[in-house]
Amino acid sequence: MRWFTGIIINAILFIAISGFFKESFYIEGFWAALGASFVLAVINILVKPFIILLTLPVTVLTLGLFLFVINGITLMITDEIVGSSFEIDGFWMAVLISLIMSIGNIIIQNMLFDSKKEK
Repeated sequence: MRWFTGIIINAILFIAISGFFKESFYIEGFWAALGASFVLAVINILVKPFIILLTLPVTVLTLGLFLFVINGITLMITDEIVGSSFEIDGFWMAVLISLIMSIGNIIIQNMLFDSKKEK
């Protein structure tokens, strides 16, 4: 259930972020955002662990900040897989989007799942 909630949250964040970066980040609609969010979730499960393993020394040297670059790489892979309905204009824009999405995910998921623990 938490995985599906994360996909919906990512789709909503994609739409919100594309509203701020109209020139550099394009999403065709909600279904495209939902599809891109699903593809990103699958990439995070299948590909991201290998990328983290390969870049472990750099990640340790940068005290984990290189993970934002890895998240940008996964977004660029998502951009290539999804096609023209999901476009990111460059690698550094993907890193910025991944940073914003990480912060947004932390805030939203803490609000959703911590409130359930209190009940």
